[in-house]
Amino acid sequence: MRHKKAGRKLNRSASHRSAMIRNIVTSLLEHERISTTVPKAKEARRVAEKMITLGKRGDLHARRQAMAFIRSKDIVAKLFDELSEQYADRQGGYTRIIRTGVRPGDAAPMAMIELVGYDESAIQEAK
Repeated sequence: MRHKKAGRKLNRSASHRSAMIRNIVTSLLEHERISTTVPKAKEARRVAEKMITLGKRGDLHARRQAMAFIRSKDIVAKLFDELSEQYADRQGGYTRIIRTGVRPGDAAPMAMIELVGYDESAIQEAK
């Protein structure tokens, strides 16, 4: 029985798994849309929602907790400045997972995970 054993193992060791989730969440907060497999997207969604909630809190302790996980000052600054304002009136559900089919090499189910409110045209204009 697997009572109280939350999370997916993803066929990785604990250190590899935590580093991978860290990298996925950092990339998601930086680019606001990334492509990955469905199980990885579901695991990254759990952590990304918690990071955005920390950004909405906005105090020093929340910033230090986010820095302990994300480890990129630029991304943490974006989280606390831009994204916290964007989701200030939203009570959760900051990410969206869109299934995109299967990967050609190994038929792994693929998905796009993006932040709600992602606007591709606005990103193109900014560049």
